[in-house]
Order: sequence, then C-alpha cells, then structure tokens
Amino acid sequence: MRSFALWALSLLGACAVASAADEKAEAPSDVISLTKDTFDGFIKEHDLVLAEFYAPWCGHCKALAPKYEEAATELKEKNIPLVKIDCTAEEDICRDQGVEGYPTLKIFRGHDSVKPYQGARQTEAIVSYMVKQSLPAVSAVTAENIEEIKTMDKIVVIGYIPSDDQAANDIFTTFAESQRDNYLFAMTNDAAIAKAEGAKQPSIILYKDFDERKAIYDGEIEQDALLSWVKTASTPLVGELGPETYSGYITAGIPLAYIFSETKEEREKFAEEFKPVAEKHKGAINIVTIDAKMFGAHAGNLNLDPSKFPAFAIQDPEKNAKYPYDQSKEVKAKDIGKFIQDVLDGNVEPSIKSEAIPETQEGPVTVVVAHSYKDLVIDNEKDVLLEFYAPWCGHCKALAPKYEELAGLYSNIPEVTIAKIDATANDVPDSITGFPTIKLYPAGAKDSPVEYEGPRTVEDLANFVKENGKHKIDIGSKEEQESGGATETTSASNESETPASASDDKAEHDEL
Repeated sequence: MRSFALWALSLLGACAVASAADEKAEAPSDVISLTKDTFDGFIKEHDLVLAEFYAPWCGHCKALAPKYEEAATELKEKNIPLVKIDCTAEEDICRDQGVEGYPTLKIFRGHDSVKPYQGARQTEAIVSYMVKQSLPAVSAVTAENIEEIKTMDKIVVIGYIPSDDQAANDIFTTFAESQRDNYLFAMTNDAAIAKAEGAKQPSIILYKDFDERKAIYDGEIEQDALLSWVKTASTPLVGELGPETYSGYITAGIPLAYIFSETKEEREKFAEEFKPVAEKHKGAINIVTIDAKMFGAHAGNLNLDPSKFPAFAIQDPEKNAKYPYDQSKEVKAKDIGKFIQDVLDGNVEPSIKSEAIPETQEGPVTVVVAHSYKDLVIDNEKDVLLEFYAPWCGHCKALAPKYEELAGLYSNIPEVTIAKIDATANDVPDSITGFPTIKLYPAGAKDSPVEYEGPRTVEDLANFVKENGKHKIDIGSKEEQESGGATETTSASNESETPASASDDKAEHDEL
C-alpha cells in the first residue's frame, strides 16, 4: 500500500531538490542519454544497466536528477552505467518497455532480463542497490578479502558455515537469493576466519556502519528466523525517517515511534538519549527522529498538533492505530520509555480522529465518521457499500451525483446502505491507496470486504451490490424503480450480466 504519509514525505523531498536539479541541468553528465538509434545496442553491450524513463516536465524526475547524476558518477568507476530515456521524444521505446508513469527505473541484464528497480531514489541507495546487483547473490570470503567485503556496503551479512553442513549452506544461499536486493551477502567455510571474527560455526555476522558495528546470530539456520533477525539487527537503534527510509520502517511489521524535532542538533540529542529505550525494546518497536521543518505536516496524520514541536507519537501500521503523546508534556526519554511500555502492553487506548456524528442524515447517502463506523458499517446485517473519499479529489467530485442517484434507488430498501466517509478527516481501519475507493461490506462477512474496480456508473455499481452482497438485492431499471419493482434475487439464473460501459466511465483514482 502506498500510504498518505509516504506520498507526503516523497513530495516534500521532491520539492526540496527540484530547483537544484534545474540548476545542474546544463552540467556535464555521467548519465548516458539513449535514443531509438542507440538503446538496443547499448543494452546488448553491457552486462548490467540501470535505466530511467522520464519526462522533462515531471517534478519527481527533476527531483531525482541530481541524485541519479551523483550515483552515475560513483558507479562509473565500477563499470555500472546509468542511462536515461526521454519518453516525450522516444515514445516507441517507452511503450515497448511498458512505461506508465515517470520516473520509471528498470534494471537491464540484456533485453531478456528486465526487472524494476526496487530501491530508494537517493544517491547512496542507488549505488548500494546496483552494487548488490553486480555481485553474486553470495560472494566468497577469504582471509585476503574479508576486510574489503565487510565494508562494501552499510549492511553486509556473512555466513560462517562449515562445508559439511549442507543444509545450512543451502538455507543461507536461498535466503541470500531472496534478499539480495536489500542486503549484501557473503560466506566462508574457513574455521580460522570464523575464529578470528569471534564466530562459531555455523553462525551469521551482520556488519554495519552504525551502532555496535556488528551483530552475531548463532541460532537455528532457518529462513524466517534469519529474516526476522536481519531486519532487527540492520535497523539503527534510533534512525532518521525520510522518503528513502519510510517504506522500510512502515513495512517492518512492528510499531514505529516518531520523535519530531525542528533542528538537526536537537534530533541528534534525542537520538542519543533514546538509545537505551530503543535497546530495551529492540525488535518490539522502532524509534526514529524526523525533521519537523520538512515533514511536520505528517504529525497531523498521527493526530498530533502539527504546529507544536518537539513531539512524540507511536504508529502501529499492522493495527492502523495511532498513539500521540501528550504535547503539553516535555519529550523526555524516561517518561516516554514508560509510555512506550504502556502502549506495547495494551494499556493505552489508540487515538481516533473523527468528525462529529451527524445529528441527522441529510440526503440518500449515509454519512459515516470514525465514531459511527462500527455501527453503520460493521455491526449490522446490511450490505454496506462505502465510498472512501477526499474533499479535494476530482474523481470523487465527478462520482458524487451518480453516487447520490445510486443511494436514492436504495432509499426504501433496508437491507442495503449506500454510504461515504471522508478518509482525510476520519481514521479508518481499512487500507486505502487512492480516492475514491469503494468497498462492499456484505452482511455476515464484514471482515472480507470486496473492493469495487469497475466502471463508475449507477447500473454497474448496483450490479456489484447485487452480485457481491448477501441479500442479492436487484433494484432493476429506473422504470422498475419508479413502479416499485426492486426485488431480491433468489437464484443465479435471475442475475443479469453487467452491461458494457462507455470508456469515459473507467475507474480512475487520485493517489494518496
């Protein structure tokens, strides 16, 4: 899921460097521009290429430009070329490569092996990612190269496994293959090297350029256990949150604690003070500092006052829960350490942002807010069609009159509710990736909502409710409605097919 916070962080980062990109536009470049006359030959001639498909007017492309340029300069020494293709001039290339948005980054190993670049769009991340791509999934460690390998990346994972332990060798190699985009892996069976590194066989050492510099794993060599350990060991005790690190933290599977601060000096002070707290809860919660001047608006997403810093809050992405710390109190490691423990122990109720419950429902569309969500959507025996919208969303505004018309057709049918909720003003327990998002919560199966992805016509939406709802209500045509002809469908043979719709009714979204 692409969350609102990730979008906000990315956008703010883009704005901060766009002007710098413009200034560097005329500078000599280590990024190679390819055209239809040079693209095929260049890809064939090089074993590994990172390609950016861009448009000159694209703001995110302008934001990426200086970072991509710096990465190209660093990687040039390693013979890993970075190229770019202007999709406004080379439409055929971009169409052949399935480019649907800008910038699109792809890794080429010839024309037969192409995969998307999955790393962050930052210089260091691009260099690290492409170096990993240039190496084997598992590099061989010797007494001569071990010091070099240990420092080849911010995170290096080395397996010290005897050659006769085939099971452990196979598991480590398979694990390295699955995680090669994220970490650099190496291995040795030399017992002398393991001893010199303070490791028994079999064991794994994760080397890093922060905190305690290395962590040793001597537990069972098993895929899930290794992944859990590597994720924890590779995460700084108190990290810095930004566009390049957000995704890793928010998908870590554990709560994330934010320390908002406006100055670098204060963030560094908080990072040092909170290390003992982070060490105590390592593996249970991640703690980060965040630049409140650049990303302070994100505090509002955590139900904090985005004008008062420093501030602290915990977010549990798995439960979609938020725990803002009282902003009238000072941000002290000792006090917040207790707050963290209380949240982890389940002794703190999550904060829920909600509009006021409407005193009366005006119009055919039922207005849902966070505080009425359970009653109106979940705790009932109705089929509930719910639109998650944003007031600024153009597609939501275009849908509004059709949605009102749809709701009117069900106004005298108690088994069905047509509802909407402003997902920017209310906390919702659902994964929302764009506006509008429309989901049906069938009676008896509220925990398995069905997302609507078809054309946004009244007739298509009504058919969706009929086909996926428990009550199978068929509202029929407008003429039948006017004569009271709505019926409850009792067998599949009575269901009509969804009619084809005009192309301009295709479902489109405003991204979060």
